Amino acid sequence: MSKKKNSFLMQGMILAGASIVCRIIGLLYRSPLFGIIGKAGVGYYGVAYNIYNIILLISSFSIPLAVSKSISARLAKREYINAQRIFYGALVYAAVVGGIASLVAWFGAPYFVGTQKGAELALRCISPTIFFSAILGVLRGYFQGHNTMVPTSVSQIIEQILNAIFSILMAYVLILPFLPSDSITYEIARHGAAGSALGTEIGVITGLIFCLAIYKLYQPKAKIQMRHDRTKYIESYRNILKILLMTITPVILSTAIYNCCPTIDMTLFSSILVDKGMKSFTVSELYGVFSGQYNVLINIPLAMASALTNAVIPNISGAYALGDTRRMNENIEMVIKFTMMISIPCAVGLGVLNVPINGLIFGVENGTGLGANLLRVGAVSVIFTCMSTVSNGILQGMDRMKVPIRHAAVSVVVNVIVLYLCLTYTSVNTFGLVFATTAFSIVMCFLNAWSIRKYSGYKQELVKTFVKPIISAALMGVIVGLIQFVLMKLLPFGRIAFIVCLVIAIPVGVLVYFAAIIGLKVFTEEELKNVPKGTLIIKLAKKLHLL
Repeated sequence: MSKKKNSFLMQGMILAGASIVCRIIGLLYRSPLFGIIGKAGVGYYGVAYNIYNIILLISSFSIPLAVSKSISARLAKREYINAQRIFYGALVYAAVVGGIASLVAWFGAPYFVGTQKGAELALRCISPTIFFSAILGVLRGYFQGHNTMVPTSVSQIIEQILNAIFSILMAYVLILPFLPSDSITYEIARHGAAGSALGTEIGVITGLIFCLAIYKLYQPKAKIQMRHDRTKYIESYRNILKILLMTITPVILSTAIYNCCPTIDMTLFSSILVDKGMKSFTVSELYGVFSGQYNVLINIPLAMASALTNAVIPNISGAYALGDTRRMNENIEMVIKFTMMISIPCAVGLGVLNVPINGLIFGVENGTGLGANLLRVGAVSVIFTCMSTVSNGILQGMDRMKVPIRHAAVSVVVNVIVLYLCLTYTSVNTFGLVFATTAFSIVMCFLNAWSIRKYSGYKQELVKTFVKPIISAALMGVIVGLIQFVLMKLLPFGRIAFIVCLVIAIPVGVLVYFAAIIGLKVFTEEELKNVPKGTLIIKLAKKLHLL
């Protein structure tokens, strides 16, 4: 079992590492993008991207999970031909549904953007990406079903690099006719957002080309496996389509409801504040800070949770298909524990270091601006969002596809109520978005945890998974906070101070947290042997007299 644990964790960490790299690349190009198209331009892009994301979710976002889950279940039974037929059937499904969804986004753009008309051009520019993403999703699901995350990881990094380069380049090219200008005008914001959308599309197309090349290289091995397949029952494409629909539809509904909050929040936020007398352009700027600064930073740890979820689903599905409850619960325990090991210190770090992080990435003036304040207040949501994401995947891997749908529906209602009350009866404005999204993830988190115990018999361990990591992260937060306080007093406020603060505080924080979780015996020496590079970690801990 230890080798299987190690394999799952290694694949998960590969995918998580790639996701973190992608988020870092995304952060690096945010600052120049803000400078080119302004907060309003980023706001328009955020509106278009949220709508694009909802249509993608409804049409094809769940395809990688469905393909991965279906293929891994058949590979566990050595049904190689059926696994390959699922891949072919999924390709046809993705091409048809992705194509239709792209057309819906293109022709429906004027209606979808509502009062934010500056986002219409960006939505039309990004709409073909839905088709390419659907095909790319099938290929990534195919690789994940074979329990290899390397092609997905590399393609994500390539996609994000091209996205960063061309988002800036195309944004600048499209605003050239409106330059020079002393300020960010409506046309500059509108066309800049469209250029950024084109960068996203170019990135996805590049990722698709890479995955197609890897798939071609993988085919000789797949053909050998199919020649040795002794499966008596070969599934028809009609049955495969039915299986895909039965898997994809609940996941689509769950994921769509789970991820529709940004669009609902955006619409409610815009309409209520405009009704209260705020100018539409100002509302776009406020939403641009929330979507372009706060959400970008909060989603960095979430990328890790999503990666671990994608890695563990094939293992849970395979164990479930074989009726191996013990192995399934061991995988559940490991993925939850690792998610909390990373998300809890990330939440503390983002909350404490909000000033230098925002100031370095988004410009010195944003170091003490709205984005930093939002991060200080909402950093705790990282823990609940990561946990709800992982628990969603666990339930889907256990074939409890409808359960997350019900939980997401309840959570959306809570989200809307909280946001409506905050915006209508208080003056918190943008902070209302933070409170609402945090409420959503908290409700989702607890409902999912209750269902996992109900359907798997899994009993959640609390002390090592939650209590001790919180104590360790709190100690880390105090020390990092003191380092930040001293350095910000000694150095003049600016980019140099931010860099020095982060370069010193982050490594110290990592060492303090590592020492604390080892010292508090969150992991035994035997457990550490089962994690990637566990032997190296044990040697380091012993040298530091922690073990």
